[in-house]
Amino acid sequence: MKRIAVFCGSKMPELPIYREEAVRLATYFSNNDIQLIYGGAKVGIMGLIADTMLQNDGYVIGVMPKVLAEKEILHEGLSESILVKDMHERKALMMDMADGFIAFPGGCGTMEEIFEVITWNQIGIHNKPYGFLNIDHYYDGIKTYLDHAAHIGFSTQQQIDHIIFEPRFDDFIYKMESRFSDK
Repeated sequence: MKRIAVFCGSKMPELPIYREEAVRLATYFSNNDIQLIYGGAKVGIMGLIADTMLQNDGYVIGVMPKVLAEKEILHEGLSESILVKDMHERKALMMDMADGFIAFPGGCGTMEEIFEVITWNQIGIHNKPYGFLNIDHYYDGIKTYLDHAAHIGFSTQQQIDHIIFEPRFDDFIYKMESRFSDK
């Protein structure tokens, strides 16, 4: 896997575990020549991951709608910055460019992005690995919801089982790489 899109928050959480794991993820990407594709912001977890990668000579691609760049949250020091018309174009480009997708703990924007990845997989638009980095049980409620949707019949258990849910980054990336190599 050469490029991984990471969906994450523009806010900085109070608990240090999220910052520590963001640094771990970014350091791993840098040390293993994996390019980061992300939302392009200089703030929050987004900025921390990008800054850590850049400090470790990693390659960082930011994709941001022009309206957000005008609000001065665009990270100025990225390897590559791509300005797009809107959020729809941002997600489509990120999905096209990435070999896989990670939902790092984040807010509503993070959820919206990863759920579009899930939907596009389920309807056959892509067959790339994706999932939730479930740090400190952050996404347990989402897993419960998805299992319930399958139980009720709004999804299949096979579709839900395709989604990676791992609390440890090492295990997550192992599963992601094995699914990528199976393609």
